[in-house]
Amino acid sequence: MAGQTERVIEGQRMEAQEQIDIRFMTLDDVDAVVELEHLSFTTPWPRDAFVNELTINQHAKYVVVTSNGKVVAYCGMWVILDEAHITNIAVHPQFRGRKLGEALMRQMMGMAVLYGGKRMTLEVRPSNLTARNLYAKLGFTEAGRRKNYYSDNQEDAIIMWVTLHE
Repeated sequence: MAGQTERVIEGQRMEAQEQIDIRFMTLDDVDAVVELEHLSFTTPWPRDAFVNELTINQHAKYVVVTSNGKVVAYCGMWVILDEAHITNIAVHPQFRGRKLGEALMRQMMGMAVLYGGKRMTLEVRPSNLTARNLYAKLGFTEAGRRKNYYSDNQEDAIIMWVTLHE
């Protein structure tokens, strides 16, 4: 657009006024997160699942990425004793390719250590090559499979683990 200042960050064009932040998820974010779930997954979590995670589950930690105040990505994990389990992660389709997923995962890995985590695990679809490549880049390795894990198409889940470092 004419007259609008732009900058390039890691090959991506972004408006100079764009402000990206990562913060803890609040109940006010739940509707936006549910919208992201519907844009990202064939079997999205229902709204009440996120409300329960934020209000009842003492092991749950959730963060959101905002762009100019609008939720554009989120990630959740459970930290139980010395293990962290990524429950879900999603980035709005219009914000993919900007390394927000990587930023979220690095944030969660750091938070897990602060909460006493020594190892982290997650499940990923074999067909989700983008996510698998990201997790491998972050040091996760395949440690097994859960047969017919995903209810929408009975796809297996690859179980991945990483040792966390302080």
